[in-house]
Amino acid sequence: MQLDKASLLAEVIKRVKELKKHATQVSKGHVVPTDVDELIVEPEGDGTDGGIFSIKASLCCEDRPELLFDLKQTLQALHLKTVSAEISTLGGRIKNVLEITHEGNANEIEQRVIASSIHQSLKAVLDRVASPEFSPRTMLSNKRRRISLFDSSCSSS
Repeated sequence: MQLDKASLLAEVIKRVKELKKHATQVSKGHVVPTDVDELIVEPEGDGTDGGIFSIKASLCCEDRPELLFDLKQTLQALHLKTVSAEISTLGGRIKNVLEITHEGNANEIEQRVIASSIHQSLKAVLDRVASPEFSPRTMLSNKRRRISLFDSSCSSS
């Protein structure tokens, strides 16, 4: 049985949708970059553990050389400590899932304000357009700067 072009195209589209749905299901629970830019910031703890509460930040966007440096600078400026970071890249996209902590007593409303402030600051990082000196074309001959999201100079008291 031979299919006409329209029927063949419909079958191909159907199969691609099935594969995409399957890939989405398989990637649940794993840090895999998606085609869609996203930023999610959620408080994780209630702050009753010695005045420290955790915040989970998940962001997915186009990868660019200065992105991790910008994230580190932003978190330091907000006086946040990175506890864990899961980072993956795929096809020029990057996904970061960060667990960060904030020290200080904060009630539920203050925690939401802090989370909102973190969201706005991270959104500003994602919205930055890569400057020409950091474009992929000019970075080919240079090595990427290695940075750590973990601040080794911080010590807990």
